[in-house]
Amino acid sequence: MQRYTRRTFTSLMIASALALSGVSGTAHAEAQEVRISHGYGLLYLPLMVIRDQNLVEKHAKAMGLGEVKTKWVLLDGGNVINDAMLAGNLDIAGTGAPGFVTLWSKAHGIPRSEVVGLGALSTSPLWLNTNNPNVKSLKDFSPKDKIAIPGIKTSLSAVLLQMAAAKTFGIENYAKLDPLTVSLSHPEAMASLVSGKTEITAHFTSPPFSYQEAKAPGITRVLNSTDVLGHITIDVVFALKSFTDKNPKLTQAFMAAQEEANAYIAKNRKGAAEIFLRVSKLKLPQEEVEQMLADPGTEFTSTPVDIMQYVVFMSKAGTIKTKPAVWHEMFVPAFKERKGS
Repeated sequence: MQRYTRRTFTSLMIASALALSGVSGTAHAEAQEVRISHGYGLLYLPLMVIRDQNLVEKHAKAMGLGEVKTKWVLLDGGNVINDAMLAGNLDIAGTGAPGFVTLWSKAHGIPRSEVVGLGALSTSPLWLNTNNPNVKSLKDFSPKDKIAIPGIKTSLSAVLLQMAAAKTFGIENYAKLDPLTVSLSHPEAMASLVSGKTEITAHFTSPPFSYQEAKAPGITRVLNSTDVLGHITIDVVFALKSFTDKNPKLTQAFMAAQEEANAYIAKNRKGAAEIFLRVSKLKLPQEEVEQMLADPGTEFTSTPVDIMQYVVFMSKAGTIKTKPAVWHEMFVPAFKERKGS
């Protein structure tokens, strides 16, 4: 480990707004590789920018950690991501906020499994689209309909659907539409919905898939999540607490990388769209991606917005037992000073 000069130490102090409070600067061996996952859609754009621009490597080197390597994994669905994290196959993951809340509650107080949020990731409306002309609202779904979501019960789409059902049918009926859900990745679900040749008659999805579906003949929108739940954090980034404890500076490097990625997206919509297409490998006109990024409902910030709405709902529904007293209890200590919710 290199000895810090006064200039290096000063630069690290400037970055302390992103640091884990209470972390000692004592030099010790930290991981030389970090395994990170992101999903398919536009909600994961900051992670795609980090990946494309090697920002973790950049900030890790600036913090004296040497040549750190990143290993990226493509995963979608809260249950799949949580299982990979608990199995020790991931260090940091982007996931739907409900999946994170579920795992935080389940593993809270268990040293080997406890997780901690590193920040919010994105906010954007999810659309519930259908190819069934008889479905105009949640009340119109019948047992013959099948709603595609990335993961049953714990994925972002699954819990948002439950929250919408609770507002429509009452909290006691939050799971009313669960029997209709089918687990499919967003790309597979979009292909099934648009083709009209499978059992899938609806898909609850995020950009760019929601936009692509809306352009297809015979597809209509049943629900916009923002209309039901407001402007709320959709995805977050989290890690095993044991990882952050053992790798405080590497954790800081990742958090600094995310802040740089967010700033890049805000200032360079064209470049961000190019990165999304390059990393996701989706075949879309760049202009369409730029239009999606221009949606005022789409935002990339690390400060959580109304994340306690998930906690309140999931507690009332009985899907979590342990709940935080305040939102920042689920995140690294530095977030206590943030004006989140």
